[in-house]
Amino acid sequence: MEVTGKIKMIDQTKEVGSSGFKKRDVVVTTDEQYPQHILVQFVQDKCDLLNNYQVGEAVKIDINLRGREWTNPQGETVYFNTIQGWRIAKAQAEAPAAPAPPMPAAAAFPPATSINEEEPDDLPF
Repeated sequence: MEVTGKIKMIDQTKEVGSSGFKKRDVVVTTDEQYPQHILVQFVQDKCDLLNNYQVGEAVKIDINLRGREWTNPQGETVYFNTIQGWRIAKAQAEAPAAPAPPMPAAAAFPPATSINEEEPDDLPF
């Protein structure tokens, strides 16, 4: 899966826990009728992939969805989802569509001569 949009925010790399786990967040704003601000997390050695990007750049991020289960001290089970990035690239501008070839003038078409007015018209429109 992928997310495309403009970078809104790039966080610093953070170390979490005593095991040296590293994570770095980036927020991408999608370009659609109702723009979404999507938080994507890069972990461990992937954190450095964000070093070459700046706020405002259009990017495409390849992602995986991650989910985990946790039971809190009250015994309730809670679920968490994470969008994890594993590759990022500058978004390629879409090539403009080739213009349609011009239509010939109406005079270029010969008039219809084999019209039978008594034939039933079965067109649905």
